[in-house]
Amino acid sequence: MTPLPSPQQLRYLIALHDQQHFGRAAEQCAVTQSTLSAGILALERQLDAPLLDRGGGKRVAFTALGLELADRARAALEGLEAVVEAASAARAPMSGALRLGIIPTIGPFLLPRLMPALRATYPRLRLYLREDTTEHLQQRLEEGRLDVLLLALPSSAPEAEQVAVTRDEFFAALPPGHPLAAGETVLPQALHAERLLLLEDGHCLRDQTLDLCGYARGETPRRDPGEPEGFAATSLFTLVQMVAGGLGVTVLPRLAVEAGLTAGTNLVLRPFSGNGGWRTLGLVWRTQAPRAADYRALVPLVRRLAAPLQGACPQNANAAA
Repeated sequence: MTPLPSPQQLRYLIALHDQQHFGRAAEQCAVTQSTLSAGILALERQLDAPLLDRGGGKRVAFTALGLELADRARAALEGLEAVVEAASAARAPMSGALRLGIIPTIGPFLLPRLMPALRATYPRLRLYLREDTTEHLQQRLEEGRLDVLLLALPSSAPEAEQVAVTRDEFFAALPPGHPLAAGETVLPQALHAERLLLLEDGHCLRDQTLDLCGYARGETPRRDPGEPEGFAATSLFTLVQMVAGGLGVTVLPRLAVEAGLTAGTNLVLRPFSGNGGWRTLGLVWRTQAPRAADYRALVPLVRRLAAPLQGACPQNANAAA
């Protein structure tokens, strides 16, 4: 029988491929650098093939075969982990570790409701959270570093199942006295002529806001004379304060408003008229995930917690202009 590489050797190879640095790869694997180097060398001897080009000085350089085997090693480890996960899920559904990725425009506003509910409903579940942009979360899901994502759909993650949980309506957030606050609703296109404040690049809500307000692909909102390029907020909390300071107008999701995002401000909120004034929130996981049944079991719980609060009125939504 052909001797096979050990899972630990594969982990060393993957870590070195990801980190491109022996020291950082060793730290990721919680071993010394000499241990990791010896493990890689032993793997090369076992395979009787060079995986690294050691003629390039201190820089980590993989051979063509090394790059191919790093990808194959990742898939092999995922397969081994799937065997263990499938057995664990069969023994005790909704138990053990669950790695959840969530975007910043959902996390701070839904997690205070979701975390206690998960602890009460599934006491044997250990939840690990990763907050990041949609692109980075989808990459981690594809690489097997996250189990399930909670984000705005549609997702572009390959070979992934996605299930909608709720519609999250948008509101126009206006400073007091703004002409658009005089009506009960706002046409999305009306914000096209305003100084529209946005989250920085990478946030899907930025792109959704531009689409809602009728901006063409590549078109950016107008800037004041002398305003530096790239003037944007890093969070919804900052965005609210920018509008409250009279710097412009913006678009806020209902989920954040109901969680008290605008509390303590004098912003005027107005729903949008017409179609398209919302985003769809959903759960996403790999199609062949061994614990897919567990992830589907989360859907009704998240759907209930993310649903609009009955009788809730957004902060200052009916305030006088």
